[in-house]
Amino acid sequence: MSEMINNREQQAKVQSERQHILKDIIKQLHQGAPEEAVRERFKQAVGNISVAEISQLEEALMKEEGIPVSEVQRLCSVHASIFEGSIDQIHRSDRPEDQPGHPIHTFKIENKEIDLLVNFKIQLHLEQFQKEDSKEHIFKLIEDLNLLLDVDKHYSRKENLLFPYLEKYGINGPSKVMWGVDDMIRSVIKEVRGQLFEYNGDKQAVVESMEIAIREVTQMIFKEENILFPMALETLTEDEWLKIAQESAEIGFCLTAPTTEWKPIRHPLEGVPFEEAVDQPASDGYIRLETGILSVKQLELMMNHLPVDITFIDQDDVVRYFSHGKERIFARTKAVIGRTVQNCHPPQSVHVVNQLLAEFKAGTKDVEDFWIPIQDKFVFIRYFAVRDEEGNYQGTLEFTQNIAPIRELEGQKRILSS
Repeated sequence: MSEMINNREQQAKVQSERQHILKDIIKQLHQGAPEEAVRERFKQAVGNISVAEISQLEEALMKEEGIPVSEVQRLCSVHASIFEGSIDQIHRSDRPEDQPGHPIHTFKIENKEIDLLVNFKIQLHLEQFQKEDSKEHIFKLIEDLNLLLDVDKHYSRKENLLFPYLEKYGINGPSKVMWGVDDMIRSVIKEVRGQLFEYNGDKQAVVESMEIAIREVTQMIFKEENILFPMALETLTEDEWLKIAQESAEIGFCLTAPTTEWKPIRHPLEGVPFEEAVDQPASDGYIRLETGILSVKQLELMMNHLPVDITFIDQDDVVRYFSHGKERIFARTKAVIGRTVQNCHPPQSVHVVNQLLAEFKAGTKDVEDFWIPIQDKFVFIRYFAVRDEEGNYQGTLEFTQNIAPIRELEGQKRILSS
């Protein structure tokens, strides 16, 4: 027994020393140490490292060492390069993630298509453009970028389905670091697309922007498949993967899609009935309101038939409800329920969210409006502070509507259409 205790203590000591070395290495990078020198020290001093330790390291950098999220984002590509070839591969006798329809399988087949697009098709068309910036070659690149814009669905599923489950286990690094990089990639793609639409002869500017897009997209594929996905597989339960799979179509897929529905092999305990991992339906009882009585079913149908999107955040900034109409403006999945609203926004916009909530809670503001054009829509977003009869803050109501058709109204209509 004493030998077992001593072994555990020794393992804990080795783990602590490894974490100390890893943090020291990253701090050296942060201070400007050459990447090659740091890589060599990593290989010699640390050896193999699990993806869980990588996650713990980045969490420690942000929480314990005080390195800002923006700095971890800047170093993220360097981390991936350092960790390449040093990550323990997880060997499983039964690998559900290799089965079509499993969220990880879907992410990976999308990554293959994304990689083929940026490192073969776009690279080829970019080389042609460098030789001759003709309208034909410009148009080919625009077509390629229109396809690459589809990467937004891949990133959105990661951000709105995978990250929330990781956060439930206290793993916040990916949502803070990767989401910021995802948004940067989205921005670069749109930027170079705009340069091509309004091409002014500055070939070098287009080439440089395109090379940034290719590099960042390629590095994100590596970071997902060698850090994020293995870490998620170590952490999430089968039922959680099933819920992610069930809600993925709500956001959509990138360049390809799963060909079949993933149905995990279940092994219920003897004498215990198996229940599918779906949410239990709400009671169909009646709710007595101040101005009427509705069944739960009637209330839900009513909310989902409103021509607007509604989201409610409670007094602790936790998302508690969203309406689920046929044509939502912004994607929402059930994974956001129970998630703090700060983690539902890109890191660079969290300060705006916090400022608005602080003003609502302090009572200095009751409503805030925003409006933005999105493709063929003109989106009007309103936030209302929800207060009880005594004026105490109870939460925030988000109200989103496409008002493009309303803005086009003229004259009057006083009779039914035929």
